[in-house]
Amino acid sequence: MSDTRKTDRATAAPPPAGRGPDRFFRITERGSTLGREIRGGFATFFTMAYILVLNPLILGSAEDKFGHQLDTVQLTTATALVAAVMTVIMGVGGNLPLALAAGLGLNAVVAFQIAPLMSWADAMGLIVVEGLLICLLVVTGLREAVMRAIPQPLKQAISVGIGLFIALIGFVDAGFVSRVPDAAGTTVPVQLGGTGTLTGWPMLVFCLGVLLTVGLLARKVRGAILISIVMMTVVALVINSLADVRSWGLTTPEWPDRIVGAPDFGLIGDFSLFGAFGQAGVVTVVLLVFTLVLSDFFDTMGTVVGVSAEAGLLDEEGNVPQLGRVLLIDGAAAVAGGAASASSATSYIESAAGVGEGARTGFANLVTGGLFALALFLTPLLTIVPLQAAAPALVAVGFLMMTQVRHIEWDRYDIAIPAFLTIAVMPFTYSITNGIGAGFLAYVVVKTVLGRAREVHWLLWGTSALFLVYFAIDPIEQLLGVK
Repeated sequence: MSDTRKTDRATAAPPPAGRGPDRFFRITERGSTLGREIRGGFATFFTMAYILVLNPLILGSAEDKFGHQLDTVQLTTATALVAAVMTVIMGVGGNLPLALAAGLGLNAVVAFQIAPLMSWADAMGLIVVEGLLICLLVVTGLREAVMRAIPQPLKQAISVGIGLFIALIGFVDAGFVSRVPDAAGTTVPVQLGGTGTLTGWPMLVFCLGVLLTVGLLARKVRGAILISIVMMTVVALVINSLADVRSWGLTTPEWPDRIVGAPDFGLIGDFSLFGAFGQAGVVTVVLLVFTLVLSDFFDTMGTVVGVSAEAGLLDEEGNVPQLGRVLLIDGAAAVAGGAASASSATSYIESAAGVGEGARTGFANLVTGGLFALALFLTPLLTIVPLQAAAPALVAVGFLMMTQVRHIEWDRYDIAIPAFLTIAVMPFTYSITNGIGAGFLAYVVVKTVLGRAREVHWLLWGTSALFLVYFAIDPIEQLLGVK
């Protein structure tokens, strides 16, 4: 968002509020319209609908300590249910265009690190414990205090880093960027396409989608992101029906044989709150919970700041409106995810796609949450959008978030170095948490060596110490005999 738009919004008198949803969600007051909110809700859903396929795939492919696997249909139901309920709650309670669903990365930790040590019920109970601890941090005010203690330049760097990260997610999801196989014996970790070149019809859909999206954005066309997603989905459907396409990845763009599928709620409530302690031991459980809490804590922090900044909702100090309530809902989402056996639910950075479409309030969440609710029954229909059609939205949003880099004072090394590490580490390690941790640690170290340690808020000292433990978790586990 440009400086001019921010200034205009701050100085101009707010327009008169309408009635009903407009007044409740402050749609007009925030410079939005009902149409923009609806388009934003659709755009957010389509850019994160992949979780309906990916979460069951990740959790369903793993076995617990006793060789048991979770049912894919039940996982799909649980994933859609938690996303629908918590996204609507965030919209009504937090009034931010911030959708929630099972967290990628966290679900992999549950599937491949936690479940092999205990039963699935115990593993999901551990997620509930993690969510309750996060809620406790919110109630005590610690989580909000940490977010408010972060200097404004670091908040801007977090937004920029997330922009690069979300663009990389788009490139990787579409297959435009892929990992070089280890057998290649090269030091280059990633490459163009699957073989160093761009091949196949799906790649054409993605490239055309990127060009269409940026072209529409440059022309300032209303609904640019959503228009691109819909148009490229139609193109993908036509291509898939006429051409021999080897693979589209997770989602194949084809009209389903059936539109309605019955949900299965068999996993809801299937968790054991303290069973993990008996299965894996107290020390192991404590370290697992520490990793989950820290990752969820700062992933959410980065996402909330990044999305709110792009929406122009931060105040003059860079704080998020109704921050305590937003963080409490996010913590409750982790509890809900564990209780439903869908893994920890968290705020989604893909919500920035809805913001890019014009969403500024929680009304967009009603649309996104409603679509997830429909997915409980219409999963075959709502998952025809291939990643190649949705991923261009992430690339475009990455550009929009990247523009905030101009606010950082690059001639001040005490600001520039931590900002650079925050921005660089996020996409290079594929983790928001890692980028925030690197920036925090660098900020504390640089301020200290410059003799200005007193400028560092005490909460940043504390969180930096936690990040030091986070980055050194492997040798700590070895010292404690966990590994």
